[in-house]
Order: sequence, then C-alpha cells, then structure tokens
Amino acid sequence: MIKDHTNTYRELLKLMEELGTAIPETMKAFDDLHVSSTAEGALSKKYKELIALGIAITVRCDGCIAFHVNSALKSGAAVPEIMETIGVAILMGGGPSVVYGSEALEALHQFSSMQD
Repeated sequence: MIKDHTNTYRELLKLMEELGTAIPETMKAFDDLHVSSTAEGALSKKYKELIALGIAITVRCDGCIAFHVNSALKSGAAVPEIMETIGVAILMGGGPSVVYGSEALEALHQFSSMQD
C-alpha cells in the first residue's frame, strides 16, 4: 500500500469540518457548489464523479482522488468504469497521471474492500 486513502479521507473530513467552523461562509459556498455541480441532471451523479476523478488525477490531488473514488463507488460506478476513467486521465496528463492513476487504483482497492 502506497498511501492509506481511507485514512486520508477521514482526516480530510475532520479538517474540512474545522475549516467549516473557522470560515463557515466559504465552506458553505464550497459545499453548495459541490452539491449543485454533482446533482443529477443531463449527466448522472456517477458520471460527474468520474469526471471529477479524472480531473483529480491530472491535477495530482491526493485528497481529491480519495474523495472522488469513494463518491464514484457510492454513486454506482463499477470498477471497469473507474479503470477507464483512470485511462482517460493518463491520456490527458501523461506520466504524472500514470503515478496518480496508480494512486487512484490503490484508493479503489481500499474503498472497494470497505463496500464488501
């Protein structure tokens, strides 16, 4: 295991809650943006989470990978869909996306085992 993505997820939730206390207007605005951006529409929540995961990989955001792998699974994404999302991110991001795509794969393993 390279990183414990499930722990990253839990730790970030705690820190984001602390930010919500310190800067409530900003964090509420961010939460509202997240909710409205991932709501069902022309694209399903599942596909929006897969898009977010692809972006997370290409911008090399560890915490974003943890959140969006978990959210994609919870939104009904199947493992092959997540794997293809990693592939598209590698196309768009090159070598660094191979590394972060591998991180996403590890996160997928970790969060999938929690779903069982």
